[in-house]
Amino acid sequence: MTTRIDARFAALHDARRAALVTFVMAGDPDYARSLAIVKALPKAGADVIELGMPFTDPMADGPAIQAAGLRALKAGQTLNKTLQLVRDFREGDNETPIVLMGYYNPIYVHGVDGFVAEAKAAGVDGLIVVDLPPEEDEELCLPALKAGLNFIRLATPTTDDKRLPAVLANTSGFVYYVSITGITGAAAPDADVVGPAVARIKRHTHLPVAVGFGVRDAASAAAMAAKADGVVVGSALVDAVRKSLPDGDPVESVAKLVQELAAGVAAARR
Repeated sequence: MTTRIDARFAALHDARRAALVTFVMAGDPDYARSLAIVKALPKAGADVIELGMPFTDPMADGPAIQAAGLRALKAGQTLNKTLQLVRDFREGDNETPIVLMGYYNPIYVHGVDGFVAEAKAAGVDGLIVVDLPPEEDEELCLPALKAGLNFIRLATPTTDDKRLPAVLANTSGFVYYVSITGITGAAAPDADVVGPAVARIKRHTHLPVAVGFGVRDAASAAAMAAKADGVVVGSALVDAVRKSLPDGDPVESVAKLVQELAAGVAAARR
């Protein structure tokens, strides 16, 4: 079964261009403006959208994404509202891939079978659940794959060749390479280090590899796009939301930054 994610990466491969994968938090700063931001992303140049599921204990996230999640929760965002946001987005866009990213607890509380079915029906294409290791694949990964959702796994600088096959075993869609050791938004990635790391992962899989953590501007996006199949940007975008508050326009702020990032990615034709 070919998903929107598979189709998008295949098309970009044929165009010799890396994907721009954009992360924003569902419900930040509120439902209406969050939906407007998500709708603006493809027009600004995003190829894949990662939509954060707000959670009270986001252990892998840095201050920017933690703050975005708290803003969303304070505004009343729930997992049900996140699925509704995807449905509302799909009314006007049936092509842009959407990945839900977050933690297992809200999904477990919701009920795995119901969540998977509702996510698929809403128009979700893939999941990134950062606190479920491969040893727990029966919890969510395998049901998601059975339903036709991609399950995207993270590889890190500490994922050695012995561990990598387990990480990749049931991964689909793309591999998310965390370019630095630490939390989101903490440091800038080094292209000279990322290049060999991506090449090592590619020796173990035919899946596209997207690089994230620490990419904040057009220059760093271009540097990563020259080394990988995709570039993931998150903290910089949720920071753009924060900086626009309370009186600015977060939709305009995010769209402007995405346009700059897209130009950087496009400049690094592969």
